[in-house]
Amino acid sequence: MRTKIVAGNWKMNMDKEGTRALLTDLVAKLPQTSTLVMVAPTFVNLESAVNQLSGLPIEAVAQNMHFEDSGAYTGEISAGMLRSVGVQTVILGHSERRAYFHETDELLEKKVRKALENDIRVIFCFGEELADRKAGKQFEVVQRQLSKALFNLPENAWEDIILAYEPVWAIGTGETASPEQAQEMHAFIRKGVAEASSEKTADSVSILYGGSVKPGNAREIFSKPDVDGGLIGGASLKAEDFIAIVTAFD
Repeated sequence: MRTKIVAGNWKMNMDKEGTRALLTDLVAKLPQTSTLVMVAPTFVNLESAVNQLSGLPIEAVAQNMHFEDSGAYTGEISAGMLRSVGVQTVILGHSERRAYFHETDELLEKKVRKALENDIRVIFCFGEELADRKAGKQFEVVQRQLSKALFNLPENAWEDIILAYEPVWAIGTGETASPEQAQEMHAFIRKGVAEASSEKTADSVSILYGGSVKPGNAREIFSKPDVDGGLIGGASLKAEDFIAIVTAFD
């Protein structure tokens, strides 16, 4: 059975005290669940979050990392640095990294391989923009993004990969892909993984939906057979909302 996952991407939000307070609230209110719960604070609060969550059923993960081990890359963070503070999972390829920082499929392939070399699990993000969907090119775009960054990896690498489909037109806009649209794309993604790797790998990889998931729509979206959870943005910054999404599987 595939792992059900809900990951909160906090983006550039929460200072030190806010991070500590939100984590304390989450820990206090989170009921026992079989869903794997993750949160991604900012880099400056990441180590303290790892320490605060040690031994607890919430994992602190990184929002990004560089593809080199070290060097003259001002402001960047390496896989080794993440490992040194106890981080085991990193988000790569988020639509905002692609759009604002011009991260390409080729660059993301390097990042993925570097993370895997360092035994860091990858939440790999991808998805089409509104113009792509209106032009009927959403499947073509998703196939390209996955093919360049992931489909040349050995089969065993998939044990450390979580996929996160982000319809870019539904992030921070209040728009949400319908449950049927999400399922259609997730089924297409799973079929692509099967063709690139194997049916066994496709059946085991978790595919998250990342487009304005809220307490009011999480249960319906998560009920679809190929949707294994969510990568949550704004709703992850409020403990009650995030917990409501986490428990939508229960």
